[in-house]
Amino acid sequence: MTTLAKRRPTRPRHRSWPWCRHCSGIALDLGSTRTRAWTSGRRTILDVPTVTFPASPGESTTCPIQRGTIVDTPGTARMLDRLLAPRLPRDGRPLLILTTPVLGGVAYRAEARTAVEVLRPRTVLTVPTARAVAVAAEADLARPLLVVDLGAHLTEVTLLVDGAVTDARRTALGTSDLDDLTPSTRITEAVVAMVTGMLDQDHTPHTLHALRRGTLLAGGGALRADITRPLGEGLRTPVQPVRAPHTAAVRGAARLLQAAHAHPSSIQASDAPQHRRLHGAL
Repeated sequence: MTTLAKRRPTRPRHRSWPWCRHCSGIALDLGSTRTRAWTSGRRTILDVPTVTFPASPGESTTCPIQRGTIVDTPGTARMLDRLLAPRLPRDGRPLLILTTPVLGGVAYRAEARTAVEVLRPRTVLTVPTARAVAVAAEADLARPLLVVDLGAHLTEVTLLVDGAVTDARRTALGTSDLDDLTPSTRITEAVVAMVTGMLDQDHTPHTLHALRRGTLLAGGGALRADITRPLGEGLRTPVQPVRAPHTAAVRGAARLLQAAHAHPSSIQASDAPQHRRLHGAL
């Protein structure tokens, strides 16, 4: 007589978040000239001009974000609603990861969170743009890293130590400001001055170690040889543009979003700044 072997209870298999079709995620990078977004389930990045859509007939489009500051929160919300709402499940409550200018501060995060509420997010996580860039580049964050974001209206220099922002500088100057009267050397000189200021005020070896390691470049300006070549000469260090530097921030946010989907406890929802020591704009 044979007996059936007693079946052992099986453990529930790990199921990554989100597990239902109503769950979704958004990685969002709000720039002064371009807004870039990635949503769960799509392979392409949405890349569109940062302009408002008229609230009523007769109104013209405007720029709701200027020099890294949200100046028109309702307009930003309308833009996001038109661009992203149709791409989300009807009853979805997305997890949203938003990149923020390193020196945007509490005010920027508050305005941005108000604007993205139009998408009915279940959770909003913010990440400094420089950290998102480092994640996209798969940089070793165990070592000090210098990130230069060469945007259209804003240039930021950020020092990351153990993945956290320890120093940052910025100037309201970008590639869109360059013309016959404003040569590209203006940006190069501004970046060199900001890095020099970091070195002078850093009482640790972190900035020096990061500079010796080389500088990671992001933003559309990283595609311009007339900026990157003299920048390397001015800093006397190798400069390395991240792949597709104009979309690096949103791609880094997307990687963090995917990590949060698989391991929700790996990223904490918090508005607490990750900065240890910050300085104002030049």
